[in-house]
Amino acid sequence: MMELIAQNMAPIMFVSLIIFLLLGYPVAFSLAANGLVFFIVGVELAPLSGGSINLDWPLLLAMPERFWGVLSNETLLAIPFFTFMGIVLEKSGMAEDLLDTIGQLFGPIRGGLAYAVIIVGALLAATTGVVAASVIAMGLISLPIMLRYGYDRRIASGVIAASGTLAQIIPPSLVLIVLADQLGRSVGDMYKGAMIPGLVLTGLYMLYVLVMSIVKPASMPALPKEARTLGSGVMSFFVAMAIAIAVYFLAAQWLATTAAAKNTPILASSIAVIFVYLMALIDKASGLDRMSHLAQQVIIVLIPPLALIFLVLGTIFLGVATPTEGGAMGAVGALILSGVKKRLSMEVVREALAATTRLSAFVMFILLGARVFSLTFYGVNGHIWVEHLLVSLPGGEMGFLIFVSMLVFFLAFFLDFFELAFIIVPLLVAPAEKLGIDLIWFGVILGVNMQTSFMHPPFGFALFFLRSVAPKVPFLDKVTGKLTDPVKTSEIYWGAVPFVGIQILMIGVVIAFPSLVMHYKGKPVDVSHVKVVVPGGGVGGGLGGGLSLPGGMGLPPIGGKPAAGGAIPAPGGLGGLPPGLGAPSGKPVTPPAGGASLGIPAPMGLGGAPISGN
Repeated sequence: MMELIAQNMAPIMFVSLIIFLLLGYPVAFSLAANGLVFFIVGVELAPLSGGSINLDWPLLLAMPERFWGVLSNETLLAIPFFTFMGIVLEKSGMAEDLLDTIGQLFGPIRGGLAYAVIIVGALLAATTGVVAASVIAMGLISLPIMLRYGYDRRIASGVIAASGTLAQIIPPSLVLIVLADQLGRSVGDMYKGAMIPGLVLTGLYMLYVLVMSIVKPASMPALPKEARTLGSGVMSFFVAMAIAIAVYFLAAQWLATTAAAKNTPILASSIAVIFVYLMALIDKASGLDRMSHLAQQVIIVLIPPLALIFLVLGTIFLGVATPTEGGAMGAVGALILSGVKKRLSMEVVREALAATTRLSAFVMFILLGARVFSLTFYGVNGHIWVEHLLVSLPGGEMGFLIFVSMLVFFLAFFLDFFELAFIIVPLLVAPAEKLGIDLIWFGVILGVNMQTSFMHPPFGFALFFLRSVAPKVPFLDKVTGKLTDPVKTSEIYWGAVPFVGIQILMIGVVIAFPSLVMHYKGKPVDVSHVKVVVPGGGVGGGLGGGLSLPGGMGLPPIGGKPAAGGAIPAPGGLGGLPPGLGAPSGKPVTPPAGGASLGIPAPMGLGGAPISGN
């Protein structure tokens, strides 16, 4: 019996961890306690395991070094930076301004508020990276407006919760930082790979709203004219966009002739955006009003967060800054934006620092607990057990991806994304590498999958965040004065179901079309036209042309054939040695008897260099 337990320690250890978590114990302490308990058991049962347990008491001395590896990881510094940036932007009122202006821009069409929530959710995801901040901000601001104008409660709740979870997959997502760290890959590459799938998922959300606006038009009516306080003037906005496009092409043509040609698209876009932004500011400040008030407001409100996105992600993608440095610039940029809006105070900074400290400590404790668990789990050959289990699945690479996606989706019912990233993902790295799966692609698949942990019951945190701000009892609307029914918890849960389906569909899309992610590698190099030329003689004819050296010296061709000029073939088929490589007089060098090595005096008193003939 004890031999059976000793030889199956890895699965027993994994199942016991799941039981600890389901009982409600904190994740960090469950990991650490589980690791220590099974370490003690493993040391005692090691003689009975037949070599499957490699644990001994001196192994615990490696723990401080493992902890230091976590604490000194500079990549994880990006987490507090991006968290701080998100909290400050939430307090700055940026979400409120974006929802108000974009909501009125789309107001005249059915589902306009839903489109606005999805677009703002994507923008908040690209600037904050924090799901809680996005969901709570949009729930407080847009849900009362959607209820006021007759939106279906399920659709309104689902759109808000799902749009908030875009912060999971659109950079600078916190979960992408953690996944990159656990997979041993660059955060910048993970950000590049996740950008297009994140935008595609945003498009699928908007497509769902479009379909529902056609199938059930009464569920998402257009805003009445009296609610559009910024007035009309959508055409003016499109004219401004046309001017921006014209400026882009003019700037691109000019930049193509300069030294900055390789960065033409990014620089030309920056010039066009700055031009339109200045145009709107001047038009508003001078009172010319060549633009409509709506166009002015949309441009003035929309450009600063876009500039912050470029500051953070653009510098990372261009290779100018690391993700940690990009996060630091984003935190400073968030403080500047809040200061410009006159919403920066010591209270805001204090709240942001407190929230950042809590989240950072939470992540760090889980990481340290995971280090204790992994030390024991690897000591009982748990990684080999997992690898054999997953690599032997039918279907090869595709079977592995489908099984892992189903496993993560199931575990997401009970574990949040941090727990999944620290417990499950490290066990999947070795099997994925053995099957030849690109780990950035694999990480994006897991990132899209982990979004579902925020959306489905019973532990969907996005649903909890929305429930905390949605009205629970009947209330009087501030504008209309009408008594409005509350939002039921069941309506929030049922509203999330279609979006969970869309997220599952997106997992399949990323698996079926790896090119959505693999673009992070850049364009492949065509080696068929590559020509290698070495100055001073070159390498050609199968390295038969020799290599010229300064002072008239030359290395002979490989293959044993003497070089021109009376060179002497070296032993072992190394080729001929030209006369100029011998004594300063330039006479040929006679190889010594035995042919083991050839001592050659270098010119200019550099000393002899023995050349092996074997």
